[in-house]
Amino acid sequence: MLLPSLNLLRQPLTFVAAKWQTLIRVAGNPYRPELHYMRGRGPKWRAKHQASRLDRSL
Repeated sequence: MLLPSLNLLRQPLTFVAAKWQTLIRVAGNPYRPELHYMRGRGPKWRAKHQASRLDRSL
């Protein structure tokens, strides 16, 4: 008698528990800017400015 009603609650409770775990995982992982830090200028900038540097040296 009690087991069928528990089985009916299992799926919604599992869903809520999974969403709760996801929320806790996301909230517990703050933004870390060092992971997104750009280390200097890229190859496109170097290619553009190297040509102008070569022109100045002539």
